[in-house]
Amino acid sequence: MSAGLYVGLDLGTSGLKGVAIDGDGRPVARSQASYVTHRPERGASEQDPADWIDAIHAVVAELRASTGDAEWSAIGLSGMLPTLVLIDSNSRPLGRAITWEDSRAEAEGMSLRELVDPDVVYARTGQWIDGRYLLPMLLRLQRIDPHEVAAATMLLGAKDYVHGWLTGEFVTDPSTAAGFGCFDLHTGAWDRTILWAYAELAGAPAPALPAIDVSTSARPLSGEAALALGLPAGIPVCLGAADSVLGAHGIGVSRPGQAAYIAGTSTIILGITDHPVTDDAHRFLVTPMAHPGTFGLEMDLLATGSAVRWLATLLGGLSEAELMQLASTAEPDEVPLFLPYLAPGEQGALWDPSLTGTLLGLHVGTTAADIARGLIDGIIVESRRCLGVLAEYGAASDVIRASGASASDAWFRQQLADACGRDVVMTADDEVDGSAVGAALVAAEALGASVAPVDVAGQRSSANPFAKSGWTQRAAALDDARARVGRSVE
Repeated sequence: MSAGLYVGLDLGTSGLKGVAIDGDGRPVARSQASYVTHRPERGASEQDPADWIDAIHAVVAELRASTGDAEWSAIGLSGMLPTLVLIDSNSRPLGRAITWEDSRAEAEGMSLRELVDPDVVYARTGQWIDGRYLLPMLLRLQRIDPHEVAAATMLLGAKDYVHGWLTGEFVTDPSTAAGFGCFDLHTGAWDRTILWAYAELAGAPAPALPAIDVSTSARPLSGEAALALGLPAGIPVCLGAADSVLGAHGIGVSRPGQAAYIAGTSTIILGITDHPVTDDAHRFLVTPMAHPGTFGLEMDLLATGSAVRWLATLLGGLSEAELMQLASTAEPDEVPLFLPYLAPGEQGALWDPSLTGTLLGLHVGTTAADIARGLIDGIIVESRRCLGVLAEYGAASDVIRASGASASDAWFRQQLADACGRDVVMTADDEVDGSAVGAALVAAEALGASVAPVDVAGQRSSANPFAKSGWTQRAAALDDARARVGRSVE
């Protein structure tokens, strides 16, 4: 094995994934470690930052064992967002982190958005601020535990905290900064008007925010972290970016016009533009990409992989692959309408925190296969909606580049291709985490190396032109069902 490996660490929703790639972009070692998400009440999603550090120890140790004497040239970081971490004056976390899955701050998100003006916030930040952003989460903490907030010296994202633990410097990148809810896309700085609005609502200013630097900036691995991990001190640690940004980068989506479909716990659908464009109906978010001057028009379907796993478990402990196989056996005409908003809420082209998962059209003849197919159909229809919006803005090519567990299933990819009328190419096997690869790639860029992602699988599913009309009808039926459910709730 040759020297000069680039290591990517991706702090994900359910665990940390690590990968080492060589100078040709080929993964040569990989590892992962899970951690616990605590759900003490409805809507809660909390994690212990100490568990992230334990996962780093485990993943680094396994990668070191796999790579032997090969030199690690640099380490790059990727992380879930928005996830809130408060630290004290000794750089220690105050309580658990609050992850992006937490939905308890919806009221605070609305208050902050409305105080400034929703359209102004969206135009400046590219974000439609709701309870899953850091400032609304902080507002909720201020209300329920003001002493904890008062003790905080800095507000961080999850990756920012990990970067600080590795290097001793707490810094954020533009894509992670977007998850705070107060990052101005146009100036590249924190928005003072939004921070003022936070202070008005909280009755006190927010803790300090980290400095913002480019994704390819690097700082040396501290002596303390190096000793803890058994690595040489001084290895460059690249700041990296959000998992959505680097997930796209890791499968070769980084140029204007390209589109990525990343099917993980949630599904990230992202198209690239060369300028920050917003939508009157705020059907997408605008996220700075790893390369300055490029922006991702992003939609996140909150419950896709997690919904598949939930239903697979409910139907007798099936694997995800078995659920896909079961769904493929159902007759399309017998499938109930399944609104797949199980998070609850949605942040795709439909941005609505009130949406909930709903099944309509059940009868005594409905089978497990019918329900499984209903869920997959619901996910495909929402994916179709998002990709259609990207096409309106020219932020998507004719081919959709895909990765992740669901996308690794050939039947699922075919349904997606048929529904969208576009070919779908699986660009990496589901064992390789695209975000970790993307982190390794930007780590290489930080050192001036030119490394491109390797097309691991390259499996193409070609769209059947005769199938699209059926999906159009299915989408209309689901939209009608969503409207009926909404009226009944009102």
